[in-house]
Amino acid sequence: MISLRCIGRSVPRQITSAIPHLPRRTLSTVGKSSLLQQSWRGASRPSYLAFSTSRAVREQEGQVDQELSAKLESELQVERDTRDSDTLPSPLQGFLDSCPFKLEDKPGQEEVALTRKFGDESIRITFSIADLNNMDQDDADQLGEDPALSDEEAADAAATNVQSGGGNTKGSINQGRTKGGNFAVAPEDSIAPSDRAEGSYEDPSTGEAEQEPSFPARLNVLITKAGKGALQLEVMAQDGEVLIENVYYFKKPELADAKTAELDWSRRNLYTGPPFGNLDEDLQILLERYLNERGIDTALALWVPEYIDWKEQREYLNWLSNVKTFVDA
Repeated sequence: MISLRCIGRSVPRQITSAIPHLPRRTLSTVGKSSLLQQSWRGASRPSYLAFSTSRAVREQEGQVDQELSAKLESELQVERDTRDSDTLPSPLQGFLDSCPFKLEDKPGQEEVALTRKFGDESIRITFSIADLNNMDQDDADQLGEDPALSDEEAADAAATNVQSGGGNTKGSINQGRTKGGNFAVAPEDSIAPSDRAEGSYEDPSTGEAEQEPSFPARLNVLITKAGKGALQLEVMAQDGEVLIENVYYFKKPELADAKTAELDWSRRNLYTGPPFGNLDEDLQILLERYLNERGIDTALALWVPEYIDWKEQREYLNWLSNVKTFVDA
């Protein structure tokens, strides 16, 4: 048994030694790597154009940019030509020099403030150029109505009033009892617009020259006393008149100008006073005198609309310049 095992073990060795040793063939990596590289290159190529921020492949500039920029430049030139200078006109500056108020006006902001001290009171008046931009179209048309149209209407009315004799005939001159009667007033007998005072127009009903109306400007007047609360008045300034619309009283001055949602919510449930028109007439007159004594008077009511108009033009000019700079960038 042992001999058989030895023979069985020796046979595989002999067979293996009898087989000639062949040189091992190493796998070539050249062909394999080249195939991999070709397949990798094929797979790495995207089927779309690679994104690039270079100017060569960037989208072309808008076709409207140059036209828009030219239009903005034209508007800028028109505004520059219509404005005398960037400084405040002398009538507006003269009011600030003579009045007790101090002007607070930040470029780029709509709201303007006037502040002053009056005894132990701190007075702050705020108004906004948004009033000019938020005017109703009917109001704008009424303020911008050409006085020449009124002249034509008056002329048409005069032409229809044909003279029929008599000393009290409407639309006649030489109103005496003459044999031939009076003459009808011709349109050319009226005062020409060029001969009237600047900024005035003729009232067709009276024939008298009147000042051109200004737009209504809203004023928020806040009068505070330390530890005693605040009085807030909503005022309309137009044509030199100060018209009080509402009068409110707050124990906490911060509620008068609620700048947070919490303060605004606290203010809503407060009784702040009746409508101004429901007050006794004598009380209304005294409140108007109360404001007038503190410098909120005719001079201020004439100045505010003019200043709003000047500031709005200045802000519009800056807006045009900023938009043009952005388009051209």
